[in-house]
Amino acid sequence: MHRYPNDTVATVEDLKSSRWKTAVASAERAGYSALWQSLSGAARQAFDEGKLSESKVLWLLADSCSMMLKPRSLNEPFAPLSVFDGKRSALPEDFTASDIDLLAQFASELDDEWVRARVADLVWLCKKPRSVAHALLAIDAYRAIPLDPTTWARGARDCWERAIALSLQLRGAAGTRLEEIEAAVLAKFEAQQSPDGFFRLSMARLLSENNLARERAHGIAESLGGHGRALAANGSHYQARGYLEAAAEWYGRSGDKELQADLTCAVAETWANEALARSSGEQPGNIVATGFYEKAILALRSVPKALRAARSVDQRIAELHANLDAAGKASLGEMGRVSSGPIDISEMVRAAQASVRGKQLLDALMALANIHTGARKRSIEEFSEKMLQEHPIQALFSATHMSRDGRVVAKRPGMGSGNRDSAEYRITLWSEMVRHYSMEIGLIAQGQIWPALEAFSLDHRIREADLVHIAIQSPIVPRGRAPLVAKALFAGFERDLVAALHLLVPQFEHLVRWHLKSSGVKTTTLSSEGIENENGLSTLVNLPEVPGIFGDDLAFELKALFCDAFGPNLRNEVAHGLLDDQNCQTAQTVYAWWLLLRLTFNTFWNATHRKDQEATEPPGENSRATGDEQ
Repeated sequence: MHRYPNDTVATVEDLKSSRWKTAVASAERAGYSALWQSLSGAARQAFDEGKLSESKVLWLLADSCSMMLKPRSLNEPFAPLSVFDGKRSALPEDFTASDIDLLAQFASELDDEWVRARVADLVWLCKKPRSVAHALLAIDAYRAIPLDPTTWARGARDCWERAIALSLQLRGAAGTRLEEIEAAVLAKFEAQQSPDGFFRLSMARLLSENNLARERAHGIAESLGGHGRALAANGSHYQARGYLEAAAEWYGRSGDKELQADLTCAVAETWANEALARSSGEQPGNIVATGFYEKAILALRSVPKALRAARSVDQRIAELHANLDAAGKASLGEMGRVSSGPIDISEMVRAAQASVRGKQLLDALMALANIHTGARKRSIEEFSEKMLQEHPIQALFSATHMSRDGRVVAKRPGMGSGNRDSAEYRITLWSEMVRHYSMEIGLIAQGQIWPALEAFSLDHRIREADLVHIAIQSPIVPRGRAPLVAKALFAGFERDLVAALHLLVPQFEHLVRWHLKSSGVKTTTLSSEGIENENGLSTLVNLPEVPGIFGDDLAFELKALFCDAFGPNLRNEVAHGLLDDQNCQTAQTVYAWWLLLRLTFNTFWNATHRKDQEATEPPGENSRATGDEQ
């Protein structure tokens, strides 16, 4: 590969005298792939000419540009360009500390925004201690890359999204950069009036995916919806659908549920019209049409029940089912086989951030994992009883709990006379406990866990491999599940709460089942046909042995957080696919992720620091499964 020797010395002067600008100018097109090809070619040429220092400079720039960008990742934003036969291209780990120091000097000398952004970003990621100045330099360079369809398709979108991610990570230290980025994208969005292509739509998605321009949501929705309807009228169903779906999402962000429902119906009609076109052409494609009809029906089913009658949604669903049946029959000859008021939490936030700052990685993880003591069932029960005694009127009458889509999911009877031994009182007390617990974890997640996580990410970079190492040595993690538990935890550190929730819920269920089985508890049910089925988490947490194995506090949390209709009910919401992207990104999800981190890290710490165990309070200290006796 014409690489320079490891002891080759290079300086900023070598950069200035090198042919890096010529190499960049000769790149065939915009984007990092073309920059890597041009810079690496120049590096080989310098090596062949015996100019080792120049070759090193050019190789450092080429390797910096070679990596693929994962803009939203805080800890692993760069992936190798290629992996082949056990070998790969460059990663941040391949740069030595002296390489990073040299690149830090290069950053301010580079006047090409693509190269400057990548080098500054790499320095921010790898330099210790972290250099906020280089993060700011990276943001400014990324957002200097032109916003136009050509560069957008060649990496500019990822660059702008990386600028947003870094601005969000730095928060106040980024100054007004996030607002300026939002304004620039909005201005470009508004200037692109043609509905052709997807450049304009991509900018709207960039704003929505990063929770920007919320105050402009209604106007953005109107513009997208107008373009979508125009495209639909011209028969451009695929393009129309993209604009209409985005418009519906933006109406939802604006709080206009009526218009969101209208646009959702319009999306369904693009599927239906495309299905009709496919099934009625000269060469009918009924197999494809059946899929389109299914999509149309699914879209209409997402319209809330309360808004359906005014739009004749149920009648339209029935019509589409008939069309689906007809297309299915016609496709047989075409196919072979188919398969409360505001609370000031500023002091809490500052204390949480301070608790993890200035510590080594493991100590910072310890502080994060123990930012809160966890729920205390007895305290919650006493408080709930006090509330029922002081405010009995609210408990005298029955109550109905409904889901987000209008389904009745739980009912609480009236408390009646308040006899503590009555079933009504116990149910009422339990619902009050779960209500109080849900409020408490919401406050903890927003006031302690999330601020501490943000502070942790500013000081440290944690890799998925680090978490695998911790999970493997954690006694509470069942054998063979360390990689999955680590993925769930890493997703949280990446702020990917959707992935974190969908990974951690089944792992919690398996963890409970595994420890129950290890204690000799029967976790299955034998059917009348002689089939033995594993019980789900909602059944397992009600077994009488659970408090003795996991402790009263953890047993309460497992039931209240994951399995009770009066609370977040995360296990059942995830298992039945009832959560959309927004519903996954809640304080309850943050708390569930943190609970897994707390259990995994504390039991790891206790297992690897036996001599300090008496001085370290593990979670659920009266519990076998929390690691005291594992």
